[in-house]
Amino acid sequence: MNQAQESSQHTPTPTPNSLLVWIVPLLALLVGGYMIVKEVSQQGPQITILFENGEGIEAGKTVLQHKGVKVGLVESVRLSPDLEHVEATVKLQKSAKGLARESSKFWILRPEIGIEGIRGLGTLISGPTIQVQPGVGPLQKQFTAEKRPPLKGSELGYHYYLSVSQLGSLKPGSPVLYRQYKVGEVLETELAADATAVRVKILVNSPYDKLVRTDSVFWNASGIAMSVGLLGAKIQTDSLQSVLAGGIMFATPENKGELAELAPENLEFELHTELDEDWLKWSPTISLQ
Repeated sequence: MNQAQESSQHTPTPTPNSLLVWIVPLLALLVGGYMIVKEVSQQGPQITILFENGEGIEAGKTVLQHKGVKVGLVESVRLSPDLEHVEATVKLQKSAKGLARESSKFWILRPEIGIEGIRGLGTLISGPTIQVQPGVGPLQKQFTAEKRPPLKGSELGYHYYLSVSQLGSLKPGSPVLYRQYKVGEVLETELAADATAVRVKILVNSPYDKLVRTDSVFWNASGIAMSVGLLGAKIQTDSLQSVLAGGIMFATPENKGELAELAPENLEFELHTELDEDWLKWSPTISLQ
């Protein structure tokens, strides 16, 4: 018997059990690789949102919502390198990757009483959520959150400034009302350059800017006013939103059937702290067409 024959006689024949030792791990490796590839392919992009305040934002809990549907989840929260902002890293679902575009707007939704009712009531239990208004343009990975929810409807209109000695409860988002109907809102508040007053920047939406004339009168409608006279006490309150969140009302007079000129953009008015009841009697006819 030659050497080749002896070698073939001593080579062990593979058994079914020995094959399983290799096939099972190989199949497990293939299945695991498939699951990983599938999981990665179903994930969306990761974006970073900068907030001025991270109160209530929690990693693994705070969700990103659009139209009431969860489209992402906060993965981590940390201070920015300059310590000026809070950075929230959000993982989007694959179907929501189109939300990460240049002009998209993100903001925090918290419970709020507004002229339209109560918003964000569900967040009393679940905590704040991040909301998004889709934008257009190229995809982007970093965003700066809005200080307040974007205006609903048309943002077209005119800006005006109001000067007042004390700000009170006015803040960005406070409503601007005409006959207790919301026609605009407060955009910004700042201390005057000479520190003698507070300047309030407001937006009056079109077509309601036609209500604002050069002789219009604005007053702070926040809170409750009470006066005591010989006939007893008189209490005057404005809308619930004005009491809780601050608000501004205005009226426009009519002089012998004539209206003053339209107020130009950025005109500054005095913001009165008390209401003169005669202003409520003004009822000029103003076409909004």
